[in-house]
Amino acid sequence: MTRILLFLGTNMAVMVVFSIITSIFGLDKAIGQSPVSLIIFASLFGFIGSFVSLFMSKSMAIRSMGVQLIEQPTNETERWLLETVHAQAKASGIGLPDVGIFQQNSPNAFATGWNKNNSLVAVSTGLLQTMSKEEVEAVLGHEVAHVYNGDMVTMGLIQGVLNTFVIIFSRILGSMIDNALRGNRSGGGGFGMGYFIGNILGNVVFGFLASLIAAWFSRQREFRADAGGAELAGRENMISALEALKRGSQESAALPERLQAFGISGGALSKMASTHPPLDVRIARLRADA
Repeated sequence: MTRILLFLGTNMAVMVVFSIITSIFGLDKAIGQSPVSLIIFASLFGFIGSFVSLFMSKSMAIRSMGVQLIEQPTNETERWLLETVHAQAKASGIGLPDVGIFQQNSPNAFATGWNKNNSLVAVSTGLLQTMSKEEVEAVLGHEVAHVYNGDMVTMGLIQGVLNTFVIIFSRILGSMIDNALRGNRSGGGGFGMGYFIGNILGNVVFGFLASLIAAWFSRQREFRADAGGAELAGRENMISALEALKRGSQESAALPERLQAFGISGGALSKMASTHPPLDVRIARLRADA
């Protein structure tokens, strides 16, 4: 789940910064009020914001989570992790991911990266300490399945579309507020302080609503990753791993916002905002598919 929250958080920050820059430097005036110009502008910057976040995802995850990459294994655990992830990647037909460990007492893991052949799979120290080797293997399979399924790129495309609508609706809101403050007078071109405030407010509000839609898509992808983990490591092992996460869920620490969608465990968010389905639902889905 950490992976997605980092992605969504970075994406929203990029969008707000773009909005401020375009307002300060008068790019909105250059675009004018032409619907065609607005759609082109919104699409361009909407996808730029999303893919900037995507391209930054791996390096940001390493820094934000303090991931120690396993380049030369120093012990048997690191050697086993590296060999297991690489074996699963080869079985899935993707490039070998970087593998790392981050310090966190709760069991968690995530995958990130901008394409299938340039990814990262990382696990917490808590996961290694509390799960059996078979359960850890299933968690690794779940994360490799995220990479194989192209979930990072898929979420990037979805977020790009959502960003486009956020930009359009934010500028419409800004124009409405600006016109209202001017008493519906056309003087000033509709780009006064009301437009600036409404534009920023719209990016925050509509950006939050867009994140709810992105979270729904993320929940659907989570079922596919569970199925992929079951295929790579065994269905019962995948179920056992989810049950272990359930037992430790009360003590589980959520991943940063940008990473949440691609982690194994969800945080204590509301159902609509959560990037992961409830663990009971995921376990039931795996049992039903047996």
